[in-house]
Amino acid sequence: MRCAGDIVTAVRATGLLPAGEPVLVLLSGGRDSVCLLDLAHRLAGPDVVRALQIDHGLRPDAAEDEAHCARLCAEMAVELDVERLDPRSAAGNVQGWARAARYATAERHASEGEAIASGHTASDQVETILYRLAAAPGRRALLGMRPRTGRLVRPLLGVAREETAAYCRERGLAWREDPSNESRAYARTRVRAEVVPALLAVHPAAEANVLATAAILRDEAEVLDGLVAALLDGAAPARTIPLDRLRAQPPAIRRLVVQALADEAVGRPAPGAARRAEEVARLAGRGRAALDLPAGVRAVAHDGVLGCEARPDAEPPAAHPAAGGGP
Repeated sequence: MRCAGDIVTAVRATGLLPAGEPVLVLLSGGRDSVCLLDLAHRLAGPDVVRALQIDHGLRPDAAEDEAHCARLCAEMAVELDVERLDPRSAAGNVQGWARAARYATAERHASEGEAIASGHTASDQVETILYRLAAAPGRRALLGMRPRTGRLVRPLLGVAREETAAYCRERGLAWREDPSNESRAYARTRVRAEVVPALLAVHPAAEANVLATAAILRDEAEVLDGLVAALLDGAAPARTIPLDRLRAQPPAIRRLVVQALADEAVGRPAPGAARRAEEVARLAGRGRAALDLPAGVRAVAHDGVLGCEARPDAEPPAAHPAAGGGP
């Protein structure tokens, strides 16, 4: 278990909280976000740090969370914004709605040039990878959350949840516990409570091995993304590729090309698009041909040149602010 000084050194080394650079910290009042706020205060500097606390309207003790965040920010002389959301706008997956609403709200509050910092930890990374691996096929499941996605940064991805708690205790920082984190009603909580302990019973380095594998795959993904970019013409989000060029590629590259075009078309990850790559490659080379793909994407070929576009029924990008990353 690392001490607070070691964690400061590790987070400084990520370069995600540079001194003097403005940052908006997503502050829930839990141990991870409290740890993050203190680190941002120390590393970026008190004059450039702001905090945002969001009440999703899902917890009866939300007022106590808000009061705790207000006290903490007052002690640090950090400006705090608070926004209250209406959960009646949620449809279906409440956790998915809360996640999307949180990032969309942060984008509205963040100033130009201001980073948005989230307190996701290494423990969250492991749980996210395992959940995605179980819930959907594809390499994205194994890549996990990226340290930076646009202006969203995750400085604590190299810090375990137990370490954020130890950091707060060493620094004398109080935090709030969210009872929903223990509820087995949520799939991610079941991963945390059941799957991770089972893997640790198989091998004590299970979590470290998952994280190391994800890091290797992210490095390899950058190489593959470079290969895909070299095959495409034009500029995002309207890149294209001649069908003859697509058909000449190995199946794995065809899948990556179709997925990249689909993601760009809707401004977010478009799950399942790559699985239709062979059908896309068979589109007619003359005139206009189209094929509807999952996630609100339409593949369109004009005189042998393939591109993708968003269908009218596609969800807006704002509903998926952590494209390429976050849970």
